[in-house]
Amino acid sequence: MGSINKILKKRKYIKIKLKKIATNHLELKATINGVKGRFILDTGASNSCVGLDLITHFNLDAQESETKAAGAGATGMETQQSDNNSLKIGDWKTKKCHLVLFDLSHVNTALTQHNAKEVHGIIGADVLHKGKAFIDYNKKVLYLKKTKK
Repeated sequence: MGSINKILKKRKYIKIKLKKIATNHLELKATINGVKGRFILDTGASNSCVGLDLITHFNLDAQESETKAAGAGATGMETQQSDNNSLKIGDWKTKKCHLVLFDLSHVNTALTQHNAKEVHGIIGADVLHKGKAFIDYNKKVLYLKKTKK
C-alpha cells in the first residue's frame, strides 16, 4: 500500500502543515477575506469562529445571531455571524465560509497561561466536513480535498 500522502495527493487533496502548540492544540495559518490569521484546529467545534473584536480586522459583514456559544468552560455567550466569507488554508479555498463571532478572550487567556500565542479564531468541523478532511496527528498534517471550480 502506498503512503497516505501519495494516495490523498492522487485524489486531489491539499496538504497543510499543522503546528503543535504548548497546550497540545494543533495550530494553522488561514486567510479570511485576504487577511492572514492564526487559528486552532478544533474537531469538536461545530462551527469555525473568529473573535468579536476582529470583525473589522477580517473585513467581516456581521449580523446579529440568536445562537449562544459554549466552549472551553464558558457557556451562554452572545454571538454574531458572518456569511459568504472567503477562506484560504494553504492552497485550499472556499468563498462560502460561515463564521460564528464571539468573545474568544477566555480561549486566549487559557493559551497565554500555557505560554502559547493568542489565536484569531478556530477552524471547526464545518470546514473539516466541507474539505472532506483527513488529519495525520503523528505527522501534524491536515489534508483538505481541493474544491471544484
